[in-house]
Amino acid sequence: MKAAFLDFATVGSDELDDSPLRELTDELHVYDNTPAEEVVSRIDGVDIVYINKIRMTREIIEGAGTLKFIGLVATGVDNVDLEAAREQGVAVCNIRAYCTNSLVEHVFAMLLSLSHSLGLYHDSVRRGDWANAVNFCMLDYPLRELSAMTMGIVGHGILGSNVARVAEAFGMDVRISARPSSDELEPGRTPFADILTECDVISLHCPLTDDTHKLIGWPELEQMKSSAILINTARGGLVDSVALVDALAKGAIAAAGIDVLSQEPPVDGDPLLDYQGDNLIVTPHIAWASVEARQNAIDEVAKNVAAYLAGEERNRVV
Repeated sequence: MKAAFLDFATVGSDELDDSPLRELTDELHVYDNTPAEEVVSRIDGVDIVYINKIRMTREIIEGAGTLKFIGLVATGVDNVDLEAAREQGVAVCNIRAYCTNSLVEHVFAMLLSLSHSLGLYHDSVRRGDWANAVNFCMLDYPLRELSAMTMGIVGHGILGSNVARVAEAFGMDVRISARPSSDELEPGRTPFADILTECDVISLHCPLTDDTHKLIGWPELEQMKSSAILINTARGGLVDSVALVDALAKGAIAAAGIDVLSQEPPVDGDPLLDYQGDNLIVTPHIAWASVEARQNAIDEVAKNVAAYLAGEERNRVV
């Protein structure tokens, strides 16, 4: 049995142990990256293919005569034509809850950095301001305790619920948003409109759908507190970048921590990349990517394949 990993570099090939995958098949061909025009040739004669962001179109799946299993090293499945896989009898599995700790820590790393003005104080010390200060400490920039804040969670799956758990450990008042597109209010949920107006921090953890595209635009930002902080580690399309830049520049909200953009990599640019204010942190889609989380991803994919080979179902999408 042969296998191929088409984009191993997307999970950091130099740091990870791929032996759990190698032990499952007679051959495993590992490619750091695979251009779209080479996907067909690289999966020729392959039974199992591992991918993260490679697109598996209907044409590719229908032309892969030996393909039996697609193992996604990700939770999202939008890069695979699932209907074509189903028609061709190709199993598809994703992985789940592999990066929870990494993402939760990233949310609070950004939030603490912004609420305690760490970047501003660091730059100030490097400029020599502390050495020239009159007092033993400096109080030039805002310092806000999380315990005095209310956090709104939009999207209460595994990631959102774990962010809520840690927020409560910090002493924050946590509110879980109702579905923005729904008129029904489930027990324990807060209307989205109230999340916008009442929360000091809003953290996004919902999927990107037609209903959530540009969920946070100027109308929503205008409703938020001027002291509010927005965190997005979910999908870039949830936030209107132009509106967010405008809101940050005008002081409509206090700050934002953004880990995802609508286009990744942002080869065509993005307004958030051009913004020069100190109240924005942008990271390159790394909230999920601690070395522990990435090894978890490899291990989870291996477990999915082992289950498939044993005639069992685990994390099956198709």
